[in-house]
Amino acid sequence: MTALLEFRQVSKGFGGVLAVADLSFALDRGELVGLIGPNGAGKTTVFNLASGMQRVSSGEVRYKGVRISGTSPTRIARRGIARTFQNLRLFSSLTVFEHILVAQTCRSVNLLTQIFPFVTGSEVALRRQAMEVLEVFGLADRRDDLAVHLPYGGQRRLEIARAISTSPELLLLDEPAAGLNDTETAELSGILETLRAQGYTILLVEHDMNLVMRLCSRILVLNFGSLIASGTPAEVRASPAVIDAYLGVAE
Repeated sequence: MTALLEFRQVSKGFGGVLAVADLSFALDRGELVGLIGPNGAGKTTVFNLASGMQRVSSGEVRYKGVRISGTSPTRIARRGIARTFQNLRLFSSLTVFEHILVAQTCRSVNLLTQIFPFVTGSEVALRRQAMEVLEVFGLADRRDDLAVHLPYGGQRRLEIARAISTSPELLLLDEPAAGLNDTETAELSGILETLRAQGYTILLVEHDMNLVMRLCSRILVLNFGSLIASGTPAEVRASPAVIDAYLGVAE
C-alpha cells in the first residue's frame, strides 16, 4: 500500500546549516505518529516542507505517491494536508464561526458549485457542517465571539477545528498542547483520540511526553535534522540515543 506521506532523503539548508539532513520516513493512513526532539532539531521545518511553506533543498516529499515538493501551500491544502502552528495564527477581526467558514474555502469543489452554490444548497450545508465542527470542539456557544477573545485553550482548539474544516486526510499538529493547563491538555487528548478513531492520519509535534507516549502508536525522533530513532513509545523511551539527545534519565 502506498504511504500517505513520504519523505525521501529530504534535506533543507539555510545558508551553510542543514535544518533537515537526508530525512526519510513514511506515514500510513490512520496512524497517529509523534515527531519529537530537542529545540532546533528540525521538527517545524519538516512541517513547513510537508505543507509547502518551504522548498526542499534536495530529495522529495510525496503525498499519496505523488511528488508535492515545490507545490504551493494552497494546492497542498486542497490535496488534503492541513496544519496548525506552534504560535497561534488566528484572525483578530473574525469570529469563531467565520474562522471555520473561511477554512472551508480550501476544500476541493467543482466549478459549478463555486459559481452557483445554490444549485446544490452547498452554502447551507457548509454552515451546518461548520456548526457540527464547533460542537465537537466545544466552541458552539462561542460562535459569534471574536476568536481572539477565546481563552488560550479555546484558541488552540479553534486552530485544530479550522484545520479539520478543510476536509484533510492528514493533520500536521505543531505543539497543540503548548501553554495548556492539565484540564485543557486532557480535553485535547480526548479530541485527538476522537480524530484518530474517525480515521484521520496525524503527525504530532509535541513536547508533552506524557501526551505523546500515551497517544502515539509510533514515534520519530529528530536531532540536528537527522532521524536518530523510530519505533513504539517503549522502544523510543529505551533508546540510548534518544535518552542522550532528548529524554534524559528519569530520576
